[in-house]
Amino acid sequence: MSIRRVVTGHDQTGKSVFASDEEVHALTLDILPGWEFFDMWGADATPTFPDAGEKPAAPAYFPAVDGFRFSFSVIPPKDTPPQEDVDPGEALAAVNAALPGMMDHLEPDGFHTTDTVDMELIVKGEVTLVLDDGQEKVLHPGDTVVQNGTRHVWRVDGPEPCLMAVFMLGAHRADRDA
Repeated sequence: MSIRRVVTGHDQTGKSVFASDEEVHALTLDILPGWEFFDMWGADATPTFPDAGEKPAAPAYFPAVDGFRFSFSVIPPKDTPPQEDVDPGEALAAVNAALPGMMDHLEPDGFHTTDTVDMELIVKGEVTLVLDDGQEKVLHPGDTVVQNGTRHVWRVDGPEPCLMAVFMLGAHRADRDA
């Protein structure tokens, strides 16, 4: 699967132009079978215009304070079998290279907490959002979630994967920024 990304920018006179029109292909990783990641756009600073529409640097998977990320994720059914013959060390190194910093937040059971405001839209499929106190919400296409730095895990109970659009904004956390 791929997702089309059309980007606008400005020419030397400040006039609006199409800067690019391309397909963004899924990133898949052996250690996360069935998951697909689409890096659409992001930066770790507020943009300044006019600009040429070039993709800014976004070195880590999660944004820094005042940074942002826009992506799509495919979440597989919970019973997706692990890939066989995967070297755990090599697979973990591949995740760290492809999605820097992601594994620093991921607990063994899939729960994670980030210093971000996450705005998510369910595009296709069904997914359950589970919070650390055990509360759950089943989400369907068209449903949205705004997560404010909460500890959570995603779970797909049915047979079909879930496609989710995600916008993350880096945020302060009082107990870490004090």
